[in-house]
Amino acid sequence: MKHLLKLEGMPGESMREILDSTSAIKARRGAGEAKPLDAQTWAMIFTKSSTRTRVSFEVGIRELVGSVMFLNANDMQLGRGEPIRDTARVLGRMVHGAVIRTYAQADIEEFAALSNIPTINALTDDEHPCQILTDIFTFEEARGPINGRVVTYVGDGACNVPLSWVYAAAALDFELRIAAPAEFQPSAETLAKAGGNITCTEDIQTAVDQADMVYTDVWVSMGMEAETEARLAKLAGYQINAKVMRFAKPDALVMHCLPAYRGKEIDEETFEAHSNNIFNQAENRLHTQKAIMTWLAV
Repeated sequence: MKHLLKLEGMPGESMREILDSTSAIKARRGAGEAKPLDAQTWAMIFTKSSTRTRVSFEVGIRELVGSVMFLNANDMQLGRGEPIRDTARVLGRMVHGAVIRTYAQADIEEFAALSNIPTINALTDDEHPCQILTDIFTFEEARGPINGRVVTYVGDGACNVPLSWVYAAAALDFELRIAAPAEFQPSAETLAKAGGNITCTEDIQTAVDQADMVYTDVWVSMGMEAETEARLAKLAGYQINAKVMRFAKPDALVMHCLPAYRGKEIDEETFEAHSNNIFNQAENRLHTQKAIMTWLAV
């Protein structure tokens, strides 16, 4: 039984298989698409709010000829304290796959182990694997192979998005630089476990120097709202703007997984200058996730 629960430990060959199939899936959208989910029903269980993830998965499941049901965890018995392990064993007898967006990585791993159906991590506090596979596809669509390139992440480098970048860098052989205050950098244990060409620094200029891609995300992740004021103060020097982008390669891509808070992690001018690529990135969530579900269905 295959799942996509995290990029940690995922072979580069498997990532590459998904990435390579995404191009074909995108090209043939609406014109003789495959039907790997025909006669299947998939459940989407979301504890965290979502725009792009929810819409792209719902549309993707339907375009792969599956049926989909959206289950807000607060409307299920999960919201009243039913253990995830019991929910998993019930749904595993009724549906054919699950897409889960929640807080604890352990919950999604327990669900996958007990449900006996393909399970996809649509975001946890630990990782956001679908997003990073999409980002890599978007980069390669615009600039060619990512191996040997330089990706710079600016901002909170210890949250789920940069942590998934850490594991992808080692698996796909590109350089990853993280520019963040020391307390917002991945742990030494995580970096040692991942391997690869990864550096962390508090010097944003050094990190962005001759980068092929400069990436950021929100400074206050879901569930961290109580820390908003402190986080904004500590990360104020890590905004992507025209001054920072002068150190990157002239054709460097700016990427943001959205939602974007202009004037915080990125300024308005830089966002709009790179908005076409950023919204290509958002669209590509659909195509990459269709490739992931196709990969799981094989």
